[in-house]
Amino acid sequence: MTEQLSQTLNAPEPSRPPVGKPLAGLVVVSLEQALAAPLATCRLAEMGARVIKVEREEGDFARGYDRAACGEASYFVWINRGKESVVLDFKQAEDRALLDALLAQADVFIQNLAPGALARVGLDSETLRRKHPRLVTCDISGYGDGPASALKAYDMLVQCESGLAGITGTPEACGRIGVSICDIGAGLNATIAILSALASRERTGVGCGVAVSLFDGAADWMTVPYVHQVYGAGAPTRQGLQHPSIAPYSAFATSDGGSVVISIQNEREWASFCEGFLAQPALAKDERFNSNDRRVTHREALHAILDAAFGSLPLDEALARLQRARTAYGQVRTVAEMATHPALRTWPMPVGDRQLDLVAPPVRAPWDSGRFDPAPSLDQHGAAIRAEFLRITDRAIA
Repeated sequence: MTEQLSQTLNAPEPSRPPVGKPLAGLVVVSLEQALAAPLATCRLAEMGARVIKVEREEGDFARGYDRAACGEASYFVWINRGKESVVLDFKQAEDRALLDALLAQADVFIQNLAPGALARVGLDSETLRRKHPRLVTCDISGYGDGPASALKAYDMLVQCESGLAGITGTPEACGRIGVSICDIGAGLNATIAILSALASRERTGVGCGVAVSLFDGAADWMTVPYVHQVYGAGAPTRQGLQHPSIAPYSAFATSDGGSVVISIQNEREWASFCEGFLAQPALAKDERFNSNDRRVTHREALHAILDAAFGSLPLDEALARLQRARTAYGQVRTVAEMATHPALRTWPMPVGDRQLDLVAPPVRAPWDSGRFDPAPSLDQHGAAIRAEFLRITDRAIA
């Protein structure tokens, strides 16, 4: 089945005429660093926008996170591909003039600097939109502009502050979600907000300001636990690989060391699982297990039965039985196994004289190119941008 799935997913798509990218011609100027804002502008670049990344002399500090990507930082090449880089210090008159010239031509300005940093130099969103009424501005912060705004907002700190880490992990200990999920969420929320603002400008002719925070995004995801805590019997506890309110929805070990999560969502699926996987059709009507609520109540007895069943089977046989029973399942895979998953799509990207195969964009679109443009070196486009926007000569630059 895996081989057949791989062949289906990797089959060549029918040829079609090229489609222009939807944001072609738009200029995005970004004072960005680390992850949230660069991810948002990466998505805009994938849609055809020209993204000019303004960096400090030392560069975006994400450039130094690691050297895993053929000598470059994995974070940086992932979310800065296809951008232009210019180094400037907007506290210096000439560089401030360049930034002002960029903003005069920009459609979108996005920033994730420390709260208040740009207001002190007259580059805050409200001031910029008074000068440039069509400009869309996007501010990304850790906690918005309320009483917690001064808190530093690195990803794992926000996972903890939002309660996300408090419901993640095992009963013995909290756990960090294994990727920078709050930064990623803020970047995606910023992309949605910017596209919405551009759509509004299309109708009104006037830009507007949008703002997102890491905490707001994480809090939104915490709505169900929040409702249970404030209005119900209390938030769910940490369950590891087990759903707090659905059973069976958990991981089970096979005889050869495999691990499989199964999910039963309704009584039809439960009956099919009992007959097709367990070969115990009568179990579906057992009074302890004949509804989800009762299965949750008697989870310990239920899991004893399922642990024994899975523990008697090697992984391949367990998966074959689950398929015959039409039971939803997912293997608990390592990153190495994910890297060879039949559903994984990759696009090539040049890094120096080498090539990376990076994970393809999650949105499949008719304007897909099937490849990534490289991430820029520090100030790679500085001279060209200065010449274009200030109309100065190479000699004057020197």
